[in-house]
Amino acid sequence: MSKRPKLIASDLDGTIVSHKGVISQRTIDAFTQARDLGVHVFFVTGRPPRWMGEIREAFGFGGAICCNGAMLYDLINDVVLEEWMISIDDQLEVVRRMRTAMPEMSFAVESNDHYHREIAYVPKWDVGMDNVGVEKIEDAIKRPALKILGRCSNHEFTSDQMVEVAHRECHDLVTVTHSTSRDSLIEISALNISKGATLELMAQRLGLTADDCVSFGDNPNDFSMLEWATRSYAMADGHPNAASHAKSVAEACEADGVAKIIEQLLDLPA
Repeated sequence: MSKRPKLIASDLDGTIVSHKGVISQRTIDAFTQARDLGVHVFFVTGRPPRWMGEIREAFGFGGAICCNGAMLYDLINDVVLEEWMISIDDQLEVVRRMRTAMPEMSFAVESNDHYHREIAYVPKWDVGMDNVGVEKIEDAIKRPALKILGRCSNHEFTSDQMVEVAHRECHDLVTVTHSTSRDSLIEISALNISKGATLELMAQRLGLTADDCVSFGDNPNDFSMLEWATRSYAMADGHPNAASHAKSVAEACEADGVAKIIEQLLDLPA
């Protein structure tokens, strides 16, 4: 491809947000230059909107696809635009199947305005969102959710192993992925909902194709958008399988890998 991209889609954590939570000035400058040249920018993340304040403050522009593709979010105005939810019945069925297949797993459910967990589910991030918990998540499943989270708090299984089991048991009901190999945690979305699927929808609405877009990511929840975009970059220090889903590899986040690629792409003719 010898043309400048018309849309840049990037994961956040481990891609442009370092493992210490830092976004470099070089990264901010690269995305700002892209915006100034008329390139559409989408931050495509597993994060819910309540974790997007630092992204809004750092950049001050851009669209956002949150919760692994389950939500279109107006980053600047802090408004949820569209959601693709898991029904109550499907949540209950997923939990039923997974309790049978992997009894070690505990659960949480989240949406934009609620988060509930089992007492056995030890939260790493949203500690203050639900300090009490319920014995069984079924007691808290009262409405559609953006995500079901499954955790093995004693780290009996890796995230990859958990995804493999959940996909085998629930592939007809939901989409299963993960965003961290270090945390024994899987993330479950509605069937056929993924970062790649929602990114493709956004591109279509803008009159763009995969050839017009470039994507960046580091973990399995990014694989769908790395596969979809004609130009895509896996982070060099990301999941060991990431490179097989992308067209190219970028240097690590801490080395400003995404910014370096964007700088090169912006030098191409429009």
